[in-house]
Amino acid sequence: MSPNDDRPDFTILADLFLSHGSMQSPAFLDGRLCAELALQDLTADAWLEEVCLGLGVEQPRDRESAEVILAWRRQTLEALADSALNYEPLLPDDLFSLAERARGLQEWTLGFLEVIADAGNEPRENWSAALREAVDDLAGIADIETDIVDSAENENDLFALTEHARMAAMLLYTEQHPGQPQVESSDPTHH
Repeated sequence: MSPNDDRPDFTILADLFLSHGSMQSPAFLDGRLCAELALQDLTADAWLEEVCLGLGVEQPRDRESAEVILAWRRQTLEALADSALNYEPLLPDDLFSLAERARGLQEWTLGFLEVIADAGNEPRENWSAALREAVDDLAGIADIETDIVDSAENENDLFALTEHARMAAMLLYTEQHPGQPQVESSDPTHH
């Protein structure tokens, strides 16, 4: 079983956001989460605080909500650090229209790029040409047309763009954590 099998899915998090009175897409925060885990040591407390700020609440409404939010961070980190390279951006799935899925990818990309922009040029100086190009290409994904019709061609295009975002995320993580396929202990007593 891959670490991704345990990640909260888009619908679960969207429902959690709604229960907190927020219509915001989890995709935007997932893009931020991915870039923050790659560029800095994002603590569980800092992530919980960021999600609450994004939801416009002081704290999660209950313990279960907090646990889902913290599991989201932990499982994203595990997926990014896994040598199987099976990280997947948290996006609307096939139950959503192609337009909704394209908007999800756009929001994920905007969140990811926002963190990179906030980090400034210093981290970029040590990036490989491949990573710089991959991140620069994400700006194009942030500008994609999301009002698209369901068609096989659009589906294939969206899949390719999603795969590009996924690869850029993993490349950023692996370059920022050289030689560390597992950055956190998998000891279940370590929280």
